[in-house]
Amino acid sequence: MGSVAQFPLLGLRILLAEDDYLIAEDVARMLERRGADVVGPVSTVADASRLAVSAALDGAVLDVNLRGDMVWPVADMLRARHVPTVFLTGYGVASCPDRYGDLPWLSKPIMMSELVSSLSRGISPGGGAIPSR
Repeated sequence: MGSVAQFPLLGLRILLAEDDYLIAEDVARMLERRGADVVGPVSTVADASRLAVSAALDGAVLDVNLRGDMVWPVADMLRARHVPTVFLTGYGVASCPDRYGDLPWLSKPIMMSELVSSLSRGISPGGGAIPSR
């Protein structure tokens, strides 16, 4: 079995909401290689919302814009459940509503090491918030 450094997300259930098929596949594959159990990927706010309220989750990676709909309702549901969340965006961080200023925002194209680091820092046994950017 590999070390925690090799598999920092081992056994963690991570929701992935991304509407670009190639990006979703790349991110899912990367998360799985680091031990995560990917929930999704899903490409709509409706599908992400359903999972945000019903699935057992340890963390989430959300594209800010899913097929023209902003992901804020999903982020609100996850925050209410204390699920650590990382945003992926092609927009600048200036588009971030103030209420999410404490969550990590990663610009596309993303660096996989930065995503894994943001997730692994934010997820602790029993949940909790992701630290500030």
